[in-house]
Amino acid sequence: MLIVSSPGVFDYTEEVSVLVMEGDSVTLNSGVQTNQQDSIRWYYNDILIAQIKRDQSNICTDVQCNEGNERFRDRLKLDHQTGSLTIMNTRNTDTGEYTLVIISISSRFSEKIYSVYVYGVFAVETNETQSVSVMEGESVLLHTDVTEIHTHDDILWKFGAEESLIAKINRDSGIFSTYDDVPDGRFRDRLKLDHQTGSLTITNIRTEHAGLYEVKIIASELSSKTFNVSVYGEYRSF
Repeated sequence: MLIVSSPGVFDYTEEVSVLVMEGDSVTLNSGVQTNQQDSIRWYYNDILIAQIKRDQSNICTDVQCNEGNERFRDRLKLDHQTGSLTIMNTRNTDTGEYTLVIISISSRFSEKIYSVYVYGVFAVETNETQSVSVMEGESVLLHTDVTEIHTHDDILWKFGAEESLIAKINRDSGIFSTYDDVPDGRFRDRLKLDHQTGSLTITNIRTEHAGLYEVKIIASELSSKTFNVSVYGEYRSF
């Protein structure tokens, strides 16, 4: 976790997942106006890569912020009005965690974490939608068809038409997370992630859990699988 030298505590943290094809540009939107903030700082895996002060006295990107750090040379563009960061001509080595730290005029801290995944220029293989039917109150296992997750593999599980992120594996960073409160808390204490295969189990399922589930597997190539889960019957506890 990023450590900022300040007696304050982060008042707000948001996480966003971003998927981009190698060679394309991607903009990480700050959602703020710099004239309402004291400072905006961007970090890549805890390394400062961009900064802007409200009075414009200190603006830098990449090597200007950290001499010797040439990963993004001439590929970072900082919007001076909003503090949003654009990465141009993305490479697979740009995959990682980007953290935006916002310091308001009143010295309140907030952060926004972007998990950026850059995949190679290849066709995206999408399997046909698999229909799954399960009785209310039971558990259902959604298989990735992966035998074992390798070191550089990433797995994302999304739910619904809005594609809300509900689970993520990034073995490189040691991330094996379920987001039970997304969306609207309906999955609270119901999601279990298999750390070896990336398969997802939904326990004590209810009718509000019916819908489309998509898993994206980012390895040497990008593949995805969609499940159309229907929940039937009435569950009663005695």
